[in-house]
Amino acid sequence: MSEILIDGSTARPGPYRGVGSEIVRWLSFAYLKLAGWKLHGDWPGLDKAVLVAAPHTSNWDGLNMLATAGYYRVKLAWMGKKSLTQGPFGWVLKAMGCVPIDRSQSNDVVNVMREAFAARDRMILAIPPEGTRSLAREWKSGFYHIAHGAGVPLVISVLDYGTKCVSLAAVIEPSGDYDADLALIRAHYATAKGKHAAQFAA
Repeated sequence: MSEILIDGSTARPGPYRGVGSEIVRWLSFAYLKLAGWKLHGDWPGLDKAVLVAAPHTSNWDGLNMLATAGYYRVKLAWMGKKSLTQGPFGWVLKAMGCVPIDRSQSNDVVNVMREAFAARDRMILAIPPEGTRSLAREWKSGFYHIAHGAGVPLVISVLDYGTKCVSLAAVIEPSGDYDADLALIRAHYATAKGKHAAQFAA
């Protein structure tokens, strides 16, 4: 396992991706500014990664994470039920980054996501490791096994309502030793507070 800490003194975005991306970036910046959020850490210049998105205790977390991604010129992908992407408006959710998962069958989600990473030139997959907005003493391991199986790094992002800061803290290459790596990952969240503080345990 290797870990690269990200300098939090600046918050440089990824490369320019066109006019549409710039409009999204400035709208995102305006929202974050008005909401009182500060950003720490440069985007590490990755085309493929699993973004560890925690704490996750409120529906507001998704909006704040999307705005942060918009500022950094990063399009996030996220896993959703396959049924959400069917029907006349399913393409909208796919365009917004939804990767459909068929929960009606006993599919291996790790393998499905490994294939999704292999099929794309760029994919930053955001996963809240708690797997729920309620208190979760034990994190679900799927985020880790997806990254390890796909051969992509983990980007540690910390959404701290205590300081009103979103921090890109580190890039971690999974070693395959989940327990050892998890201790290092969770250490980055030791002082973080969720919107509903009692519902997050690092």
